[in-house]
Amino acid sequence: MLPVLRGFVSTFDNFNNYSLCFFKMERNQLLRQMNSMRRSLFDQGFLDEQFVQLEELQDEANPNFVEEVVTLCYRDSYRLILNLEQALQKSPLDFNQLDSYMQQFKGSSSSIGAKKVKAQCALFREYCKAGSGEGCSRTFQQLKKEHTALKKKFEAYFQMKRQAGPSQIASRPK
Repeated sequence: MLPVLRGFVSTFDNFNNYSLCFFKMERNQLLRQMNSMRRSLFDQGFLDEQFVQLEELQDEANPNFVEEVVTLCYRDSYRLILNLEQALQKSPLDFNQLDSYMQQFKGSSSSIGAKKVKAQCALFREYCKAGSGEGCSRTFQQLKKEHTALKKKFEAYFQMKRQAGPSQIASRPK
């Protein structure tokens, strides 16, 4: 090989090694940030153990399983929010219908481990049983805030997860 080409190839190999090393450092930093974000979702009470169980169902054959389930849950929840908003506008309130909608919402939220949302669902259902329209309306507003806050956190988490690429198996929060 010509000396000029040998030097070029050597420089190119060094550049590739540097780029690979930089990529690994960047990916490791993303993974640390992602794990920190995930841990904070548990620490702040947004998620519970059900989310970990959902993650355990994800595998190499379906690497986006958790994100897909969360997306489906949120699609379904928008329909339920609309139904609840319409039902809360009626007079007199049909507490059995409200409770039924909220039972569906609670089930959907529970399936993804949405702890704060699930707690608001339970409180709403208590107000339904007590026949308190004011309690239902107040709790529903708080539920929508928790629902939206978690959605934003999920979006940031899944975006970071996609950037980091495939990672390790789910682990329980410490």
